[in-house]
This record gives sequence, structure tokens and C-alpha cells, in this order.
Amino acid sequence: MEHSALGPTIVSDDSNQSGIAWGAVLAGAFVAAALSLALFALGVGIGFSELSPWVTANTSSSMIGWTAVVWLVVMEILASSVGGYLAGRLRTKWVNVHTHEVYFRDTAHGFLVWAVGLVIAVAFLASAATSIAVGAGRQNGTAAEGSGPTTMRESVPANGYFVDVLLRSNAPISGQGISSLRTEIGRILANGLREKNLPAADKSYLVQLVVARAGVSEGEAETRVDDVFARVQQSADHTRKAVAHSMYWTFLALLVGAFCASFAATIGGRQRDHVPAV
Repeated sequence: MEHSALGPTIVSDDSNQSGIAWGAVLAGAFVAAALSLALFALGVGIGFSELSPWVTANTSSSMIGWTAVVWLVVMEILASSVGGYLAGRLRTKWVNVHTHEVYFRDTAHGFLVWAVGLVIAVAFLASAATSIAVGAGRQNGTAAEGSGPTTMRESVPANGYFVDVLLRSNAPISGQGISSLRTEIGRILANGLREKNLPAADKSYLVQLVVARAGVSEGEAETRVDDVFARVQQSADHTRKAVAHSMYWTFLALLVGAFCASFAATIGGRQRDHVPAV
């Protein structure tokens, strides 16, 4: 109990009350998510401008990749810091709470801002991606519906490779369209990647196709098939490594964002507590 000119003033003890100010956490989280999306859009715009064929004559793919990584880290630092600071500054001042406990609560508020903001941003991006996919599917369905009843409007089934094997002829069909032929070859190569080896029957069939289409000898066609499959394997391996490395850097950027949000919340809370009452 404190005394003032007007008499005794009762000061509440917040040590046993809830240590989370959800209003401040949600406010900081929405701000962090909004800033993340805004900075993400800015980064995508800058990236597309740099990928223009008129300005990327001397720009390497590795340089673009490192630029994207740096921008991701900067985006997390800015958005998380602003959201965490707002949560610390907007939370209710805790009375009769130990300094160490206040520091811990502020840190927890910043971490919650980062976590909730990340969930909001991911949910928004997932919803946007789903809407785009549904819209594209409707457009494709409308176009297929208008092309006649004989047009297949469903996508290629997952076992399309085995369907091709079932209907495969001993000799290449001369009237087979190049589009359907490319699709069939693509499924054969995809199955070879899954099996980590090109089956002998598939290799022989591809050799026959190359001989019939390219007009080369069987030995040269076999060399082409082996070379192309080796390149496909190398490209798939490079893609796998690129995705793995991007996930590593994304994880690091998220950790940096969590730290910045937690630290900024302690700064905002400290400034909030030192504001004199009027």
C-alpha cells in the first residue's frame, strides 16, 4: 500500500496473475506478419527486376541465391524486431514483479510474437497459393470442357508410367504425336530417377524411339540415352541439394527472427516501465 496526498493508494500485485498479455502479443504478431509479407513482396519485385534478360548478362545464379538469403535474413530481422518491440511496449506494466521475472516475460512475449506472426504469414501464403491453384484449375477445366467431349479433363494418374508400359508397342508408332511422346519419355525418366537406374526394357525402348525419330544408328542412340539420363540424374541431385541448402538458410533466418523479436520485446518493455506516470 502506498500513500499519496489524497490518502492511501492500493497497488495491485501482478506476480500471481497471468504473465501473458495476449493483446500486445497479437498486435505485435499481426504487425510482424504484415511487415514480412510487405518485405517479401518487395524482395520478389527486386528479384524479378534483376532477372530481366536486359540486366542479368553478368549476373550469376549463385549471386542471386546469396542475395535472396541475405534478404530473407534482413526481412526476418526487421519484421520480428518491430513486432517484438511493439509487444513489449504495449503490454501492461507489471507491478511488484521481480526484475528477472519481468525480463523473462518480455522475452517470452517477443518469442510468442515471432511464433504467432510466422503462423499468420504462412497461413496467408498457403491460402493465396491454394486460391491461385484453384483458379488455374478452373480455367483449365473450362478450356477442356469447351474443346469437346473427347478431351480428357483429368490429370495424368500417378501410375501413368505403368499404363505406358502396359500399352507399349514392340516398335515405335509412327503416327504418335510429339507431345504424347515427350510425356511418355518424361515418365520413363522420372521412373528411372525413382529407381536410381534406367531399367533395361525402358532403355531399349528409348533407344528404339531415338532411332525412329532422329534417324541415327542404334549405337549413337544408346549413347544419347545414357548421356541424357546421366544429365537428368545430375540435375535432380543439384535440385535436391539446392532445396536442402535453402531449408538450412530458412531455418537460420527464422532463428535470427526469433532472437530479434525476443530481444526487441525486452527493449520495449524496459522503455515501457521507465515511462513516468503523469
